Amino acid sequence: MPHQHRADDALANPVIPGFHPDPSVCRVGDDYYLACSSFEYFPGVPLFHSRDLVHWTQIGNVLDRPSQLRLPVGVPSSGGIYAPTLRHHDGRFWLIVTNVSEGGGNLLVTATDPAGPWSDPLPLPDIPGIDPDLAWDEDGTCWCTFAGVGQIRVDPYTGETYGPPRRLWSGGPGAKAPEAPHLYRIGDHWYLLIAEGGTERGHGVSIARGSAPTGPFEPCPANPILTHRGTDHPVQNTGHADLVQAPDGSWWMLLLGVRPGGGTPGWHVLGRETFLAPVTWVDGWPVVGEVELHLPTPPWPLAPHPGEAPRDDFDLGELRPSWISLRDRPAEHCTTEKRSGWLTLRARGGSLDEPDVVFVGRRQQHLACRARALVDPAEGRGGLAVRLDEQHHYEIEASATQVRVLARVGPLRTLVAERPVPGLPLVLGIAVGAPPAPHDARTGPDVVSLGVEEPDGTFTVLATLDGRYLSTEVAGGFTGRVIGMYAAEGTLHFDWFEYEPQAA
Repeated sequence: MPHQHRADDALANPVIPGFHPDPSVCRVGDDYYLACSSFEYFPGVPLFHSRDLVHWTQIGNVLDRPSQLRLPVGVPSSGGIYAPTLRHHDGRFWLIVTNVSEGGGNLLVTATDPAGPWSDPLPLPDIPGIDPDLAWDEDGTCWCTFAGVGQIRVDPYTGETYGPPRRLWSGGPGAKAPEAPHLYRIGDHWYLLIAEGGTERGHGVSIARGSAPTGPFEPCPANPILTHRGTDHPVQNTGHADLVQAPDGSWWMLLLGVRPGGGTPGWHVLGRETFLAPVTWVDGWPVVGEVELHLPTPPWPLAPHPGEAPRDDFDLGELRPSWISLRDRPAEHCTTEKRSGWLTLRARGGSLDEPDVVFVGRRQQHLACRARALVDPAEGRGGLAVRLDEQHHYEIEASATQVRVLARVGPLRTLVAERPVPGLPLVLGIAVGAPPAPHDARTGPDVVSLGVEEPDGTFTVLATLDGRYLSTEVAGGFTGRVIGMYAAEGTLHFDWFEYEPQAA
């Protein structure tokens, strides 16, 4: 049966937990749609649907075909697809996004149904930078605003631009990384919402307004209108926001933030997550309410939905949209058709250190969780992994004769533990939970335990490793943990994969 939301998580914030950064949202009637960055993972740009702004269901991925998304093996982790903007205009959905890999650049795709299919990309070679936004004025002119913050007029049907880019407004004097611009007509003004301060602890949201989409723009006297810099708030790095209006006329902000854990300096492991915050208007300026971990009940009916079933038995012809792979997913290396009811992975790269390793994972979405899989490694070598990038990952790996735990942290690769296989096929497991006491200023955010299930069903932990080394503060970059299955040699078959949250 599908997992039902528990009463205590029905109004939990983040509303889309785990590595789902740079949210962009649009409303169409009673429906809301939201897109996020995906970086080096394929398929790209996860797309979500909601009826209440609180409960979100992934309904697909915008860039789900090789013709739409080219991520060569040389694309580094935290490269690839950056910061989409999703809009609905003239009966159509429009998504503009940047592929920062070589030969990429800004591109535009459209769809009549947000669940897909989306069009092949329209290249936008004359639009510079990242974080592109689309806005249409009253006469139908389309404006693209981008990080920096600059702007250029564009024909979204042909990609043609008109005139050189113009500088608009770049936030507070000397502000780091003015980016993530979104332009809106609200009431009598055009509002330019941006992020500034960088996507780390200094992140914030600022806004300006003008009488035209081209400005000039007057900054809000209360800027930044949202930041948690210098506070002890459990949600940090708040920024990269988008505004949306609810049916009752109220306004809301979707934004990214992180939940650091452990001692000093604090480590976030799930990546940048999507949070929801209320917005009120005072003297023509938005005032952002508290970014709470438990949302107040909104003034409209909630529309909870059955979540994804914890176990995927791979009985469908295609993978769930929540499954992601590294840079591509060719059918000859990943299929559910070779052995009925099993996922078959055929190796390419020889380990998770390699950028072309065959990997199928899902974002870790809970601070405490457990993942298990039944694997047949009789024809190869591989298993379960927790991955941040090529230089930061833990895995439990099985062959026909041996199970071993491997850890890669920066330049160091270590065989942590090994033992004979208890029998084939076998269940491998990974559990993430709180670090053991005592705690001090150096205590990491969590621990990762890796092990194997014995024939009698008991679980034997082979190693428990410090989770801080699979965090952004250690590894750098823009992504979060992904837990999944991989093949390092030969062919492996996975009968099922199970992911369940645990009590934190």
